[in-house]
Amino acid sequence: MRSLLFVPADSERKLAKGLESGADALILDLEDSVAAERKAQARETAFAFLRQHAGSHRLVVRVNALDTGLTDADLDGVVAGRPEAILLPKAEGGAAVTHLDAKLTAREAIHGLPEGSIRILALATETAAALFLCGTYRDASPRLTGITWGAEDLSAELGAETNRDAAGRFTSPYWLARNLSLAAAAAARVQAIDTVYADFRNMQGLREEAEEARRDGFTAKMAIHPAQVAVINDVFTPTPAMIATAQAIVAAFAADPSAGVVGIGGVMYDRPHLTRAQRLLARVRPQ
Repeated sequence: MRSLLFVPADSERKLAKGLESGADALILDLEDSVAAERKAQARETAFAFLRQHAGSHRLVVRVNALDTGLTDADLDGVVAGRPEAILLPKAEGGAAVTHLDAKLTAREAIHGLPEGSIRILALATETAAALFLCGTYRDASPRLTGITWGAEDLSAELGAETNRDAAGRFTSPYWLARNLSLAAAAAARVQAIDTVYADFRNMQGLREEAEEARRDGFTAKMAIHPAQVAVINDVFTPTPAMIATAQAIVAAFAADPSAGVVGIGGVMYDRPHLTRAQRLLARVRPQ
């Protein structure tokens, strides 16, 4: 996945529009974008949408956080619709993922679904406590397939006036959160997904932030508006030149398996370059 688009789960119109956005996955949101009095309706709308489109589209459901008392009702409402994954907000380490795993296992059994068929994405940096637990996701659950991060809830908890500076770049507490989530994903061997870019009319700012994320190791980014999807897909799609270089590195090491370093076109590549090349090629293969 390169792009994941948030869509309020209580809006049939926006859900339908999301299907036309080109996003690799839609996140049916039961949390922040849905008012408290519309939660029940949102579950029903999400379930109907899942029943109609699951299987033909990659659909993720963001449930409400574990400490809200709403998670069980969210899962009861959507699991039978067979979402590809559940996005857990305000996740506080591997224990939270393990907790959600148990909830999913019970509901998969109730609905006759194969155990482990619904994956988990963790939103890992929305509370201050979560920052200290980013190293605990590895082996928390075989369902865990990606880790992402967020700055809005974290800034509220920290009491910050803003989370970006005058140039639109994250301030230092949020760079820390970003980098911890990236390291958490690498340690857990799951996909690292960058957070949303809230200024949805600023496509140049979005592109610059996405390119920085790709440079540092993120392989996808979340979106809050359909107009952002094309830019995100473009940034996180490996170019033909990148693919060709990766293929050449893999071929060179395959030709000399004992080599620690290979030379291609006057440039030296070592084993870490091979690892990066293999990962890039794995992303462009059909999933």
